[in-house]
Amino acid sequence: MPDEETPSPQVKPVSEWRDVYGFLDELRRRPGMWIRNGSLRELETMLVGYKLALDVHGVEERFDLWPNGPFSEWLARYGRSSALGWAADIERQVEPGTTPLESFFAFLDEYRAEQRKEDGSEGR
Repeated sequence: MPDEETPSPQVKPVSEWRDVYGFLDELRRRPGMWIRNGSLRELETMLVGYKLALDVHGVEERFDLWPNGPFSEWLARYGRSSALGWAADIERQVEPGTTPLESFFAFLDEYRAEQRKEDGSEGR
């Protein structure tokens, strides 16, 4: 239960999410609402469904989170690379004192920062 000094995170309506990262921002705020036991494999499956829905509905959106897509390739620089995809790679090599979900978001933040730098969209 949040105390009186710590405000509850504000939930954005789905209509305000701009892309997959809008969904992931909401998931980060309330992970227990979206995935059971912090399972990255469950998250990865949800994201596969997200990508399939984009394709079915003809929505153009950059999507780097396919199990063996650009994010997974980027993780390979940390020795986290297998045919099982990024979720299995992260879950197998979680640093002590952290959870797989915390590790995922730390990697995702770093990946996105590098992508913004490469795309020339820093600060956006």
